[in-house]
Amino acid sequence: MPKTIDDLIAESEIRDVHVRFCRANDRMDEELMRSCFHPDAVISLHEELDVDAFIALGRTILSQYTATWHNTGNQLVEVDGDAAWAEHYTTSSHRIAADADGPERDFIAQGRYVDRMEKRGGEWRIARRTMVLDFLRTDPLSPGEAGLGSTGGKRDRSDPSYTLRIRG
Repeated sequence: MPKTIDDLIAESEIRDVHVRFCRANDRMDEELMRSCFHPDAVISLHEELDVDAFIALGRTILSQYTATWHNTGNQLVEVDGDAAWAEHYTTSSHRIAADADGPERDFIAQGRYVDRMEKRGGEWRIARRTMVLDFLRTDPLSPGEAGLGSTGGKRDRSDPSYTLRIRG
């Protein structure tokens, strides 16, 4: 069956939720993170968490890194009225500072976010998310490799992605 314009709009809005989720992680923006989930959402990691517990866990985990970068790849979305199934492939990079365990290094996770999306009050958000981890690796950095050579990202609202946004 051909997709309708409404289906295509819904798919775009659902993909936007996932991109906001990636940004919320990297900027450690809890307000933006919360906007991705319905208040009663359930997030399945190693256990099932509510939104507050998930955000608190994310804050604890992400604060261990000097930088993170979440990227989305393949995105499949199937819309059925005000509900949808979505699968987003992701690669997440996490910069670890040099410490007793070794030199500065990148921890790379690759997996998928499998979501039940629901449109409530005219807004698509995640109602249930299962995070599927497919691959993990840690890559040590060579001396001099860690330098950014340009404007470094910030893990808060002072990042250029916030400060350079056009507001009207």
